[in-house]
Amino acid sequence: MSDVMQDNGQQPAAAGQTELEGRGIELLLDIPLQVSVEVGRSKILVRELLQMQEGTLIELDKLAGEPLDLYVNSRLIARGEAVVINDKFGLRLTDVVSPSERIENLG
Repeated sequence: MSDVMQDNGQQPAAAGQTELEGRGIELLLDIPLQVSVEVGRSKILVRELLQMQEGTLIELDKLAGEPLDLYVNSRLIARGEAVVINDKFGLRLTDVVSPSERIENLG
């Protein structure tokens, strides 16, 4: 009978539930996430946007040498510095946001 109580007083696990619980975090490891690095921000008018052409400069709100922000699914996760590895840009993490700060940023 599936309604029989176990020794601990709880109902038996649903079929497959113990298999899922046994895998724990393994279920989450293959979920794709959007990762982006922000160099800086700027607000411009539509008029300015429409007038842009090759060579146009946009001033950003960050100073040269300031850490870049690493976002995962639009949430700040870390800060770091730009590096070049095999002709590709990368980010060397210098400061990972604490779990408590990440929770604060959710709201």
